[in-house]
Amino acid sequence: MTTRRSPEPFLWLLFSAGGMVAALMVPILLFLFGVAFPLDWITPPDHAHLLAVLRNPITKLILFGLCVLALFHWAHRFRYTLYDGLQLKRFSVVIILFCYGGAVAGAVISGYLLLSA
Repeated sequence: MTTRRSPEPFLWLLFSAGGMVAALMVPILLFLFGVAFPLDWITPPDHAHLLAVLRNPITKLILFGLCVLALFHWAHRFRYTLYDGLQLKRFSVVIILFCYGGAVAGAVISGYLLLSA
């Protein structure tokens, strides 16, 4: 008789990796593109340079990883917020499909947008 393993450890891994990556990279990107460049504290790169950086496959891979990990971090956090905070554990199947399905859909959309750029 074989026992079915739970995907829970993998989901916790994605949650923790997404939290770490988002905590390290998102504030830097927000500071640069939301504060420093608009206020001319730092000379902003021109459009051609940013487009060349975005078209680099390594940059696309890093941005895709940031998007995917941040989405799975959100999905796991939101799932347990609904479970524990709102006591909706009886709707676990719908919540799991909504949360992780949304993360997968967002990952597919971000992959498409990065590949088409």
